[in-house]
Amino acid sequence: MQEKQTPEAPEQTPVIDVNATDTDATENTIEAAQDTAQADVMPSLEETLRQAELKASEHHDAWLRAKAETENVRRRAQEDIGKASKFAAEKFAQAMLPVKDSLEAALAAENSTVENLRNGVELTLKQLTAAFDGAGLAVIDPMGEKFDPNLHQAISAQPDDGEPNRVINVLQRGYSLHERVIRPALVIVSAPKAG
Repeated sequence: MQEKQTPEAPEQTPVIDVNATDTDATENTIEAAQDTAQADVMPSLEETLRQAELKASEHHDAWLRAKAETENVRRRAQEDIGKASKFAAEKFAQAMLPVKDSLEAALAAENSTVENLRNGVELTLKQLTAAFDGAGLAVIDPMGEKFDPNLHQAISAQPDDGEPNRVINVLQRGYSLHERVIRPALVIVSAPKAG
């Protein structure tokens, strides 16, 4: 009799828990990829940070230099203003020295005649006028002009045949320095005649 053959059960392949083994491998692979990515990113971030810090340092240094330069310019300007005000009259003083010398020479002369004294005074007046002109000092002599309260100071008014508010007498000349009045002319102005 023949033996009955029993169908052979299919060979069973060992079941491998893919999830268990592959999970560890996958986790390891992911961690390695993350480490690689972080390693790639970290130097990039660190390099970017280093460059930003260098630029910030450069900008800070430039700002400090600009601030120091500005302070130096301000200080120099203040020194120049101080020197300018201190020595502003130097040019005028140098122009006045010959005037003083002439006056001293006139007083030192023993046998001067009236004519010699007059000539000396005229020469001294010319020197003084030249010094005034050089300093920008101008005479205000408004004889016959219309009264201007910005340039003239009226002492009184006198009746006159001419136009009213006209300067008819200059008691003291005025002076302006570079067109700024430093002393107004003292004047008498005309008033209409009552009649």
